[in-house]
Amino acid sequence: EIYMDRVPITASNFIDLAQSGFYNGIHFHRVIPSFMNQFGCPYAKDPKSNRAGTGGPDDGEYKNLATGGMEKRFNGGCIKDENISKDTNAPGTLSMANTGQKDSGGSQFFLNVAHNDFLDWFSPGESKHPVFGKVTEGMDVAEAISKVPTQDDNPNTPIKMKSVTISGL
Repeated sequence: EIYMDRVPITASNFIDLAQSGFYNGIHFHRVIPSFMNQFGCPYAKDPKSNRAGTGGPDDGEYKNLATGGMEKRFNGGCIKDENISKDTNAPGTLSMANTGQKDSGGSQFFLNVAHNDFLDWFSPGESKHPVFGKVTEGMDVAEAISKVPTQDDNPNTPIKMKSVTISGL
């Protein structure tokens, strides 16, 4: 489930990237048990790339599906921070990854497998990650991914996303 009604810029960005095939063939590049699974870096098409975790989409525009207006990707495919909905980083939620700098999220996101409320944009901590959706089925798969053997948080056996499909719009 994608929270279009709560965070339309972030949700529309994710949907646009998914529908364009951007996520197809990308590997999970950061997996930490009892924490989260991170995905969405284009450099992670090569699961052993030392650049995995540093990339984003091209700059450009995409349609805000809630307003009909156009939104921009800038400075390496980043979008504006959308810190408006107080959804917590609970198990099963999808959250926008960023570098810690303002407006630095783009295509990378993480799937929480634990309650990571210290990552909430409205928490007192330094990390600020807005939640934009949740897993409605298949959480067992997400939990299994989080438990695979890793080296430096990178799965020893690559885990590839064949495709991301959006339905019910």
